[in-house]
Amino acid sequence: MAVGRRAEKMEATRAKLIAAARKAFAEQGYAEASMDELTAAAGLTRGALYHNFGDKRGLLAAVVQQIDSEMAARAQAFAARQPSPWEGLLAEGAAYIEMALEPEVQRIVLLDGPAVLGDPSQWPSQNACLATTRRTVEMLVAEGVLKPVDPEAAACLLNGAALNAALWTAASPAPAQALPKAIAAFRCLAEGLRAAG
Repeated sequence: MAVGRRAEKMEATRAKLIAAARKAFAEQGYAEASMDELTAAAGLTRGALYHNFGDKRGLLAAVVQQIDSEMAARAQAFAARQPSPWEGLLAEGAAYIEMALEPEVQRIVLLDGPAVLGDPSQWPSQNACLATTRRTVEMLVAEGVLKPVDPEAAACLLNGAALNAALWTAASPAPAQALPKAIAAFRCLAEGLRAAG
């Protein structure tokens, strides 16, 4: 019982810190967010932050993981509403790119995340997206919708294209104007994988 309660308390502490950090990083940016203010807002100490995440960078990684996982789930839900798996694949990529206009996503995941955590294609949340895309590509290749391309390579390229289009959109001086260009280019690249006819 004591072990279970300790685990619950630890999870509650982590959730409070992630929620406070998410708000602070979105409003102030990673560099400007104060760990003292953030932990005070969560009603916790800096020791709790260090115990659960190691440091500010570890906390950012947890926040990015949470938001990026939410982004993937939203994009996949959008894909599931499309009339075919092929349209779903295109819609999923476009939905992910469109999230680059959301201030929280833009600042935390697409600007601060790569600057602090490095290559987004190596983030654990991206690996989950890649596995989902690979399964879709395997199915589309088997059905003859896509050319007989290696599913892993094609999934890497499709996910990389969507991710980089989102990064490019977020970093653009005019993201709203960059977005339709990014989506059009993504669709054009994806169309190159379609089988003739």
